[in-house]
Amino acid sequence: MEKRMDRTKIVIATQEQFDKMDDFYWANASVEEKIETVTFLRECFYGEEATTGRLQRFYKILKFK
Repeated sequence: MEKRMDRTKIVIATQEQFDKMDDFYWANASVEEKIETVTFLRECFYGEEATTGRLQRFYKILKFK
């Protein structure tokens, strides 16, 4: 996520066109890039502990007869 915005280009488009460009970009993005982006967003929203901490416990629910 070290890339900077290219301010030499200006794009004027509708929201629908931007959505299509985003869909095309993410459809062609590599798996590594997608994982890096998800990790970056998790750290932004939940802090660094969300990606470096331990996993939460998983409780199994059993149904008794």
